[in-house]
Amino acid sequence: MLRPLPDFAITWVDTGPERFPAAIPGGVTALPAPDPARALALAPQDAEVLILTYSHELDLALCHAALARGQGRIGLIGSATKWTRFRSRLAQLGHAPATVARIACPIGNPALGKHPQAIAVGIAAALLTEQGEEITARQDRTG
Repeated sequence: MLRPLPDFAITWVDTGPERFPAAIPGGVTALPAPDPARALALAPQDAEVLILTYSHELDLALCHAALARGQGRIGLIGSATKWTRFRSRLAQLGHAPATVARIACPIGNPALGKHPQAIAVGIAAALLTEQGEEITARQDRTG
């Protein structure tokens, strides 16, 4: 959804090269990483981190790593039930409630539905809205 837009640099991290399609879209960097949580150290501190994996265990490890690293914005795909479990588990890992609250879960716009494409549209809309608000705020400050 965001790939053709000029202000987004997308890095797709997955656990192995066989998990990527034969053709990666232009504007997307594929990064096979057996341990995606460790690969997070390669991301800029202000990068938006979207956690969309096939494993709750991996999702939790990525959330833990992103919070420990002080990553700015984090989005996690999941239900309200999953998020309740994760908040508890992240607290057990030593993260304060205010720190855990930096994770947005569920991501996207639940009103659009649970279909992967609907979630992608909701995420893209949220990111574009936030980007527009940041641009407007900068313009307001500089007059």
